[in-house]
Amino acid sequence: MWRWLFLLLMVLAVALQMKLRYGQGGHQDVANLQARVAKQRAENQGLKSRNQELAADVKDLQSGGQAIEERARLELGMIKPGEVFYQVIDADPNAPPESVTPSDHAP
Repeated sequence: MWRWLFLLLMVLAVALQMKLRYGQGGHQDVANLQARVAKQRAENQGLKSRNQELAADVKDLQSGGQAIEERARLELGMIKPGEVFYQVIDADPNAPPESVTPSDHAP
C-alpha cells in the first residue's frame, strides 16, 4: 500500500515539475517574456529618442524663421533673391588621383 502511494506521489511530483518547467506560465515562458520585454524596452527607448528629436525640430520650426530657412536651403536647395547658387560636384571617388609632376621651371 505505501509503495503505491509513494509511487503515485513521485509521478505526481514529476508531472508538476514538468508543468512548472515546460507548461504555460513555466520557466521557459517567463524567460521568453522577459526577453520580449527587454527587446520592447530597447525599441521604446529608440522611439522615445526619435520623438524627442522631432519635438525639438518642431519647437525650432515654430520659434523662428532661421530653422525654416536652414531646412529650405539644405533639403530643398532654395536660395534667397540676389544670391548666386554654386553646386560643387565631387570627383568620382573611384577615379585615380591626378598625378602632379614638378615643373621644369624651379625658382
